Amino acid sequence: MTPPTPSGSDPKKTAKKKVAEKAVTQKASAKKAEPAARKAPAKKAGAGKTAVGAAADTARAVKAVAEKAGAEAADAVKAVAKGGGGEKAVTKKPVAKKTGAGKAVAKKALVKEAAVDKPVVKKAAAKKAAVKKAAVKKAPAEKAPAKKVTARRTAATKAAGEHAAVEPVAPAPVPPPETPVSPAMDAGDRDRLLSGTHHDPHGVLGAHPVPGGVAFRVFRPYALGVTVVAGDVRAELQDDGDGFFSGLLPLREIPAYRLLVTYEGSVQDTEDAYAFLPALGDLDLHLIGEGRHEQLWTALGAQPMTHQGSAGTRFTVWAPNARGVRVAGTFNFWDPSAFAMRSLGSTGIWELFVPGVGEGELYKFEITRPDGSKTLRADPLARRTEVPPATSSIIHASHHEWQDGEWLANRAAGAPAHEAPFSVYEIHLPSWRPGLTYRQLAEQLPAYVKDLGFTHVELMPVAEHPFGGSWGYQVTGFYAPTARLGTPDDFKYLVDALHQAGIGVLMDWVPAHFPRDDWALAEFDGRTLYEHEDPLRAAHPDWGTLEFDYGRREVRNFLVANAVYWCEEFHIDGLRVDAVASMLYLDYSREPGQWIPNVHGGRENLDAVDFLQEMNATVYRRVPGVVTIAEESTAWDGVTRATHHMGPGGFGGLGFGLKWNMGWMHDSLDYMAHEPVHRKYHHHEMTFSMVYAYSENYVLPISHDEVVHGKRSLVSKMPGDWWQQRANLRAYLAFMWAHPGKQLLFMGQEFAQGAEWSEAHGPDWWLLDPAYGAEADHRGVRDLVRDLNVVYGHTPALWQRDTDPSGFQWIVGDASEDNVFAFLRYDAEGIPLLSVSNLAPVVRPGYRLGAPDDVPAWLESLNTDAARYGGGDVTNPEIVKPDPQSWHGRPASLQVTLPPLATVWLRPA
Repeated sequence: MTPPTPSGSDPKKTAKKKVAEKAVTQKASAKKAEPAARKAPAKKAGAGKTAVGAAADTARAVKAVAEKAGAEAADAVKAVAKGGGGEKAVTKKPVAKKTGAGKAVAKKALVKEAAVDKPVVKKAAAKKAAVKKAAVKKAPAEKAPAKKVTARRTAATKAAGEHAAVEPVAPAPVPPPETPVSPAMDAGDRDRLLSGTHHDPHGVLGAHPVPGGVAFRVFRPYALGVTVVAGDVRAELQDDGDGFFSGLLPLREIPAYRLLVTYEGSVQDTEDAYAFLPALGDLDLHLIGEGRHEQLWTALGAQPMTHQGSAGTRFTVWAPNARGVRVAGTFNFWDPSAFAMRSLGSTGIWELFVPGVGEGELYKFEITRPDGSKTLRADPLARRTEVPPATSSIIHASHHEWQDGEWLANRAAGAPAHEAPFSVYEIHLPSWRPGLTYRQLAEQLPAYVKDLGFTHVELMPVAEHPFGGSWGYQVTGFYAPTARLGTPDDFKYLVDALHQAGIGVLMDWVPAHFPRDDWALAEFDGRTLYEHEDPLRAAHPDWGTLEFDYGRREVRNFLVANAVYWCEEFHIDGLRVDAVASMLYLDYSREPGQWIPNVHGGRENLDAVDFLQEMNATVYRRVPGVVTIAEESTAWDGVTRATHHMGPGGFGGLGFGLKWNMGWMHDSLDYMAHEPVHRKYHHHEMTFSMVYAYSENYVLPISHDEVVHGKRSLVSKMPGDWWQQRANLRAYLAFMWAHPGKQLLFMGQEFAQGAEWSEAHGPDWWLLDPAYGAEADHRGVRDLVRDLNVVYGHTPALWQRDTDPSGFQWIVGDASEDNVFAFLRYDAEGIPLLSVSNLAPVVRPGYRLGAPDDVPAWLESLNTDAARYGGGDVTNPEIVKPDPQSWHGRPASLQVTLPPLATVWLRPA
């Protein structure tokens, strides 16, 4: 509990009130004590007793008080609590010879006029304390009924005071008694709580020590009554109206207590949310303020926990521009009135621990904007959400027990991605096999991918998104897997199953932009917060979304921690970062006048550069063995260079592990789309990629973007009849697998689906139904993909030196008239693989190729024209031995038969 103001209400008003009361009391005491001090040994007023008799009476009185104080304490609590409401400071039930609430017990007075300190017990007028009235009227002691003793003073204290009074000399002045205050809440605090703009509700609600005892204040709209229960003590609070209840209990210190809240037809037994200290530590607040909290999800959002011995949920949210924040949810029937959060200093964090609230409850934050209007927002760090189109956040705690320890250990100890086999199957989970949940996918997807030999799957965005047609690229729930397929633990179960099958899991991650939905991040607390304050930089010109403000440390922290979150909490093996180019350039898709140069006059977004470097450095440092991949379509220098290595442009590297080779993809697909007779004019499109192949660590992507929106599926891009289309596709895939770089293939393309992909119905699995007449054609292509992966995995020459120029040599790259491409790949031991592609529709028997003279014989290891793949079965079944005849600048050569529209791989026999 936070230290309250003395009255638990408005500090300024309380100060004025106490000064006035103190002045009246001291004036009256001084006036009456002066004549008493000049008199001989004090006599009891009107009684005529000597000092000795007074001493005897004192001893008997002390004993009586000690015996009665404990027995009547409980009764006093109830009486004072009831009388404390509505600005009343005295009880209606007088008890003879007991002092008023909050005062010391006064045994027989030592001075004739000391009775003025005792108040007359009558109903106090509204807005006035009874103590003040008594002091002004100076009522005689003989007519003043005493009040019940409070628990604030002990009998020992009273005895000590009376012992001093019987000294033969003039006694010490009686100290001014504590003046009890009204426990009712100040009008200003009431208004702020009612309007949802109170920054410190814990300072006025709950239990607070005040003069006269402990003030209890509760705000429960619609309640008929509230009772405080502290051990054996039960005290019903005064109804102050508008849902406010208060009471003053004569206690020395704040007890452990509960609230019994009575509603029509029910009674709720609960702990008081305003009895708790902040559940967020100083270190968390410091790291958030510095923008360096790498596990931000443990500090913000809804966290089920045990706090100060009580089970409940801690709600925290960053909203620095808000005038007030409250929590609404199923646990309070979506009425946030009684659940105001407190502001924790200058960090902009609002916090509230709610006891008794746990997993599965829905919630949102009600934020009062700077202009006084209100908005109901989903939690930016919610770890679980409702199924769209519903938008509420859900309190969640994970209970999944991971079984992938061996996978993680091998990943951490293994070679980096650019030096390891890396063949990726890209999928859109909701449509891969529509209708399957995460757990059902776990029963089918790992087996399918493992059978095809892919090393990894890449999941299109899994984070929650409101519009399914965005495929997940317009994210609103950055910390929550989409609820369309199940819970977060269900998604962990799927990742776990893939790992146990030996398959890595990559995930598309979208830190470039977010949608404008008014329940999500856009102007979250009434002003620009996650987006840039400059409208020219905030609005994304292509997608109608908003760009993040990468220069704001809290926003950068939100994103960096999010990258770490998926890798640490969900064991994701890599992040493919979407739309990196749109982040790096201030003029991306903008015309002159629509963007402002950076401080150096350039077009680079320096804030985005810093963010990407920090994200990559943090992820690689914290999670051994992961890989980050950039979808970056420009010639930005150093995308996969280390962040501390400066490039010619003056920038350190961005720090990614791999980069999509968009140039290779566009050029090669453009070449393949031409009729073979015209391909000689575009021969360079298949060879140009080797000019820059080693400038970055590349992935060769045939992604979802290439098979939608009228671009046609991969097989449908190929010219010719159905046989030629499939032959072209098979030859192209083998050329791709042999080319330096890693491979990525989108779902459905592995079996030559003819239609474009649709998120509504997914791949055309019926093409693989044996009852379908052309099933063998599609199954043949899928069999080829399987064999490509198998041979690839067992041939280090195809992946070990993807980023090393010494791992590649052209045999012939200029045979444009023949549409032939031939090159060698080498592994770290110098063992080669020869790849030859004949992209003309003619057989070329005895085609001579230059060859190294240190390989005595070659054996065909893969031929895309094989009959089992649906080809014409033009192969080289025998061992091929080189001739001493030099060719293509080589000391030896060999003659092979090249099948039409096919790629052949040969390895040393």
